Amino acid sequence: MGATSSLWSPFRHRTFTVIWSATVVANIGSWMYSAASAWLMTSLDSDPRLVSLVQVATTLPMFLFAIPAGALADIVNKRRFLIRGESFIALTATAFATLVWLDRITPTTLLLFIFLVEAGSAATAPAWQSVVPQLVPRQDLSAAVAVNSVGINISRALGPALGGLLTAGLGIAAPFWVNSVSNVGTIGALVAWRSPEHQSSQLPAELITHAIRTGIRHARYNRHLRATLVRTTAFFFFASCYWALLPLVARNQIGGGATLYGVLLGAIGASAIGGAFALPWLKATLGPNRVVAAGSIGTTLAMVLFGAAHRPLAAFAASIIAGVSWIAVVATLNVSAQFALPEWVRGRGLAIYVTAMFGALTLGSVAWGQVARNGGVPMAHFLAAAGALLVIPLTWRWQLQSGAGVDLTPSMHWPTPVVSQNVESDTGRVLVTVEYRIKDEERSAFLAALDHLSHERRADGAYAWGIFEDVADSGRFLETFFIESWIEHLRQHERVTNADRVLQDNIQHLLKSEPTVTHLIAPERG
Repeated sequence: MGATSSLWSPFRHRTFTVIWSATVVANIGSWMYSAASAWLMTSLDSDPRLVSLVQVATTLPMFLFAIPAGALADIVNKRRFLIRGESFIALTATAFATLVWLDRITPTTLLLFIFLVEAGSAATAPAWQSVVPQLVPRQDLSAAVAVNSVGINISRALGPALGGLLTAGLGIAAPFWVNSVSNVGTIGALVAWRSPEHQSSQLPAELITHAIRTGIRHARYNRHLRATLVRTTAFFFFASCYWALLPLVARNQIGGGATLYGVLLGAIGASAIGGAFALPWLKATLGPNRVVAAGSIGTTLAMVLFGAAHRPLAAFAASIIAGVSWIAVVATLNVSAQFALPEWVRGRGLAIYVTAMFGALTLGSVAWGQVARNGGVPMAHFLAAAGALLVIPLTWRWQLQSGAGVDLTPSMHWPTPVVSQNVESDTGRVLVTVEYRIKDEERSAFLAALDHLSHERRADGAYAWGIFEDVADSGRFLETFFIESWIEHLRQHERVTNADRVLQDNIQHLLKSEPTVTHLIAPERG
């Protein structure tokens, strides 16, 4: 995190502290209802595949809706969007609690309402992640991400245990009622917060479909984010096993009740909190890549213990190891995604990261539920453990947090295009050509540098990029790329970062003269 930033640094900022506290309370309610839902399903039907569908219903909405939600987070006011999203969650949770209280719940309606509540969470997740840099300065960003993970794990430690106590004392509906009112404080904190305005652009907001397409293209060509996505998918597919099957470990394998299940979930959360305090030291000692490898090894060990557990003590030990390992991996991957993204695409980029994470959790839950149904719960854990260990060397070449030292602030150094006529904003396609005249001895260096620049062009919205050499004029090269419309090209001017400027300056040193830029627009046929 750096010498000047500790885990406590974000709490110097009052707005962060208020919102963090409110979300911890809301997350306690969420974990109470989540644990109660999984346990309720084992009471309604203990088929391993059906029980694993609780995890699927929890994670699938993130996979389906995170990218559109991320696009919205980049083009609308995040604060107002979050207020509406949290209000939807509160209303849906209230209807859910009512059905459970009236004993009108079935496996199908249970899965449906879990899906609806989590759809609200999926809609707000990219916005929540993308507002973190507005709450703390950059030097405290790593600490803020870790502290947010601590908050989640505080709620994970307290929520299931409190849910178990409420269920025992007041009935299964009690945790659902607590969840329905738990995010009132979050809504209040958002209403009171006045987010800083960063909208310096005079251009109109992007259309949602175009914003999604641009975000996916950016992720495809952002090598820092791409590496994070590979490591994310590999880890969470296998780690999903113990989350999906933990209710069956507690109930069928050990023969415990709701209290044991809550204790195991609480142990995962409590150990994750302790692990968060060790993260600064681990990161400084091992670096992000080895931290994720160590977390993957710990997860492997935890799943072996879960598979072999027939007594509460073994499962409790597995939960402790699982919690520490989970926080190490999740916090490191999240910071890696944050560092990889410029502000203009942060919501979409984080949504793609969340989609990869929850897509892997969803597919893994289905797969391990089926394995458990056919071969037993222990076999599913042992196979998942082997897979988690195997992907460490297979994914090692994708390095994490490689974007930490990259300056992604807008450079605004591209001059405004010169036009001789009025150009409508939606006019397109646009063909941009850049003519270079290079020194003869710099040909190889020029082509290598331009290859790096091509990825930045594509990440900022260009497509069909190409470079051509004049066979009749030695040293003359023509770079070409398309943009979907004129307004999208104007947005591209605003997206160019200081890191891009460095790449262009490096190319400039290889040239005989200034490059010549030409803008061509496909004419409308009238």
